[in-house]
Amino acid sequence: MLNVNYNPDVLTCLANLSSDEVFTPPRLANQMLDLLPKEIWGDPNTRFLDPVSKSGIFLREIARRLDAGLVNTIPNKQARINHIFRNQVFGLAITELTSLLSRRSVYCSKTANGRYSVCEAFSDPQGNIRFGRIQHTWTNRHCAFCGANQQEYERGSDLETHAYQFIHTEKPEEIFDMKFDVIVGNPPYQLDTGGSGRQARPIYQLFVHQAKKLNPRFMTMIIPSRWFAGGMGLDNFRKEMLNDDRISTIVDYIDARQCFPGVDIAGGVCYFLWERDNHGDCTVINRFNEKEYISKRPLNEFKTFVRFAPAVSILEKVLSKKETSFTKIVSATRPFGLQTSDRPTGTGRVHLVSSGGEGLITSSKVTTGKDMINKWKVMTSKTSHDHAGQPDKDGTRRVLSRVEILKPNYVCTESYIILGAFSHKEKAQNCLRYVKTDFVRFLISLLSFSQDITRERFAYVPLVDMNESWTDKKLYRRYGLNKEEIGFIESVIRPMESDNG
Repeated sequence: MLNVNYNPDVLTCLANLSSDEVFTPPRLANQMLDLLPKEIWGDPNTRFLDPVSKSGIFLREIARRLDAGLVNTIPNKQARINHIFRNQVFGLAITELTSLLSRRSVYCSKTANGRYSVCEAFSDPQGNIRFGRIQHTWTNRHCAFCGANQQEYERGSDLETHAYQFIHTEKPEEIFDMKFDVIVGNPPYQLDTGGSGRQARPIYQLFVHQAKKLNPRFMTMIIPSRWFAGGMGLDNFRKEMLNDDRISTIVDYIDARQCFPGVDIAGGVCYFLWERDNHGDCTVINRFNEKEYISKRPLNEFKTFVRFAPAVSILEKVLSKKETSFTKIVSATRPFGLQTSDRPTGTGRVHLVSSGGEGLITSSKVTTGKDMINKWKVMTSKTSHDHAGQPDKDGTRRVLSRVEILKPNYVCTESYIILGAFSHKEKAQNCLRYVKTDFVRFLISLLSFSQDITRERFAYVPLVDMNESWTDKKLYRRYGLNKEEIGFIESVIRPMESDNG
């Protein structure tokens, strides 16, 4: 195994199991391992654990580095290999299939004690890469450990349970009955609830929590970046991560395809280094295409994580005025109580705007937001213009999609939200101009890690006087932005005026 020619590498060619069980390319695995101190590869007592092994890439690359680093300590090649695999490298596979694949990658044999295994120290077929079929623990029709739905995941022996061993125990230290110095991996990202992707339950945070229970010296994992803004059950995880000053490095990719070719992950992905014995500011590296932004700062400077370093000074200037948030006038989801599936009936006195067409409905269909019916309203699509909340290939975002004014007596389905309702048309027009500015859409983008546009995305947008007509020039002057800050906004936000609203 350790003498294999790494170019080309078969592990670069694997098809992913699913959108939430993504194989880690060798290059990415090595970038993550590069975050660890170099001296660790020359220590024969350091133990490594991948608790979510799929292809075995992390374990293989760890073994390769140890093989080079321990040449002087254990000169005999076979003795060195035996020592590394028997005493230093451990893994938990996520399925039976990936256990076989991982052993094949690491030991050059699907069984650790097989004829062709490069390690002579094992007497059992699993070696140190284990898989045990675990059952969920059902409580009120959901798993007490991962929250899986019983109806969806209570399965027969012919199907995987997706009850991952590492997170389905209160005492992960008992799995191998030992302590680990380094924990590294790429955990499953979500559990499919049987509905649309938006309903999927994130679970990657559970693996981070469990790894911390083992109290390793170092931990590095790659996970979706959506935790930056919270939501979807991630609010507590976001607070925990932002207030953990042991996170020394975060490397953030806006476009996940830069890490996982052909895989769309809303909001991008990031990997981080957690150091048990280190406390301080975090080095944040943000990458998109050929651009890279690097800064060193505390993660908890804002309630949510601001991924771009140049955005920090802009946001500080905006928030320093302590103005009321624009969220005060933004509607909740389903502003008039009408579902996406609702369509005009052709009768009635209220005009309905839906994704399936426009027409009349009876006023009794409107169950909420009745006070807005006879006002001038600014409406925007609940789905962002940006695919998966990511920039286009040129690095710019439009953020908002359809934005227009609804006349009095007009309502809309939950495909849209209302950005303000006004008694006078002029105020609505000023609000429309305001939300279409680069400045406002930039502030929205700081909290947009998916295609969903909700009230919470406007938390950083100040509520200004809608009696005034706003332009970017006036807003830049109002908040004292300098040329560099203005240039950054205009480099990431695409103007809307030329798009005809």
